[in-house]
Amino acid sequence: MADIYSQKPWLRNYDKEVGPQLSYEDKTFAEMFAETVKRYPDKTALIYLDTKLTFKEIDALSNKLAQYLLKCGLQPNDVVGLHMPNIPAHYLGVIAVQKAGCISTGLSPLLTPTEMVHQLNDSGTKMIITVDVLFDKIAEVADKTSFGTVVVSEIADFLPGIKKVLGKLLKKIPTGNVVPLKGKTVIRFGQVLKDMPATPVAVARKMNDPIFMMYTGGTTGPAKGALLTQKNYMYNRLQVLTWLDIRAEHIALSAFPLFHIAGLALGGFTITKGTTQICVPNPRDSHFLIGVMKKYRPSFLVNVPTVYFELMKKQEFKQLDLSSTKWCLSAAAPFPAESIKELESTIGEGNFIELYGMTETSPVTCCNPRYGKKKASSIGMPMPDTEFKLVDPETGQLAEPGQPGEILIRGPQVMNGYFNKPEETANSLRDGWLHTGDVARMDEDGYFYIVDRLKDMVIVSGFKVFTKELDDVLSKHPDIQLAASVGISDPERPGSERVACAIVLRPGIEKSEAEKEKIRAFLKENIAPYKVPKVIEFMDELPTSGVGKILKREIKKMMSGKI
Repeated sequence: MADIYSQKPWLRNYDKEVGPQLSYEDKTFAEMFAETVKRYPDKTALIYLDTKLTFKEIDALSNKLAQYLLKCGLQPNDVVGLHMPNIPAHYLGVIAVQKAGCISTGLSPLLTPTEMVHQLNDSGTKMIITVDVLFDKIAEVADKTSFGTVVVSEIADFLPGIKKVLGKLLKKIPTGNVVPLKGKTVIRFGQVLKDMPATPVAVARKMNDPIFMMYTGGTTGPAKGALLTQKNYMYNRLQVLTWLDIRAEHIALSAFPLFHIAGLALGGFTITKGTTQICVPNPRDSHFLIGVMKKYRPSFLVNVPTVYFELMKKQEFKQLDLSSTKWCLSAAAPFPAESIKELESTIGEGNFIELYGMTETSPVTCCNPRYGKKKASSIGMPMPDTEFKLVDPETGQLAEPGQPGEILIRGPQVMNGYFNKPEETANSLRDGWLHTGDVARMDEDGYFYIVDRLKDMVIVSGFKVFTKELDDVLSKHPDIQLAASVGISDPERPGSERVACAIVLRPGIEKSEAEKEKIRAFLKENIAPYKVPKVIEFMDELPTSGVGKILKREIKKMMSGKI
């Protein structure tokens, strides 16, 4: 067959403002941030619980923190772990690490002690910046890891004095106990800012130097660190800012945490653009999100589907005036097509955008157009300077248009490899292409649709069942709010699997065997018999990650005992 992917049919559907190739500036994160501060010194950079910090202020504060990194003896390419929610200290940490020529790694508060020890030791983390409410998680693993210093911030940092004192006194602001750690230096974030000078720090970096080491789970084994370069990240920055037409005069609101690559992308891309950001310390606090939308009227929203679903349950969200909000983006997990119209009734028709990204790609590679035609359930089309092709994972042959195949990606945003994992790197990066492990199909217009993860594909007596397709069908049932399908071993057929579904019913629908049969009858009318789940389990909620992504591996563990 002709190589349809090399013909890039998606280019004809690009917004007119976006070209197939961009002109990139070879400037590092720190260099671009310095230019932004010079251009917008008195503009608000961060809004945190009604406190506003200007670009000039966060420049000076990040200089103080960078000075401390140097005082502690950190050298270029040393790793600093950032273990905080989206509070000012986290943004300052990202910037300061770059000024000092170091690398940051995001440490999720949801990591188990075993996972935390692995990431700290595997990355060789030298310093951790955390928050007092999470300090116990660092203390728990301190004697098993070799980091030397812990800088401890507070939720109340940067709040006005009276608000800070009363908030703690009335226990409206959470706090945590901080104790000495044997063999480690423990210092308060506020003390660092008090003691250190604001003298500029600018350790020289090159575009091929590493910028972030972000950990991602593999199909097997412990998490591995995707090593992203300045070029990877900063080139993706221009791709995203251009594609979504993000400008300095905009106000951004995102519940994605900075310790996740999606939050780090939005936070870093916009803070080096001059865009104001609203800090979201608790992404699950719908009341807070609605309040800041009403008060600050953000230009755009970026969240995972679960955050939107929670907002859509609130009448006060539906009554908001969102005329200033030009678009809403969803990422990290599929958004049911049936729910898009419901969301757009509040945010405006045509203002919903889905994209596709990975930790290994800095992270964005594919997105629906900002202004042009958006297709429900589609991840859109490859961004400028980004190549996609779909291949049969078994034969390596190109997949025909409309047929599923594994996504292979080539572009400047693709990582150099996994840290100290040559075999994993060689398996993922072959002949210049990143093998994603995601299965998709492409339509005649060059829009792509995720079908499944290769590891989530279920083999039932030799037949392939793509669980995402099944989830999409289930989402159309009027009684179902959320559904996630997995494969579990079939004890009667060694080597084969059974399909199992975890389902959250809509409010008012009774969990019963009759309801299960009703769902199975619906499925039998819409899918092949071998795709109909043998096991259906009703749950109050589905297990999710720190960013709200449904954890199918956890569902699989739960469902394996239901045979």
